[in-house]
Amino acid sequence: MASEVLVKPQMRGLLARRLRIHMVGAFLVSLGVAALYKFGVAEPRKKAYADFYKNYSPEKDFEEMKKAGIFRSIK
Repeated sequence: MASEVLVKPQMRGLLARRLRIHMVGAFLVSLGVAALYKFGVAEPRKKAYADFYKNYSPEKDFEEMKKAGIFRSIK
């Protein structure tokens, strides 16, 4: 049996290298989540509000609420 020399693991700079890799990964994941939120939630919500207020009539809404008896002070 010949004695083999084991290679020492690299310990110097290990934390900095792993941290750099994880920071890049976290940055990419956060960009992906932000893009998904913008195009999956925010843009459809803005479009829904725009569509609602395109045909919204506050006077008509007021008359419907008045007819339903929501306002007690108005007869």
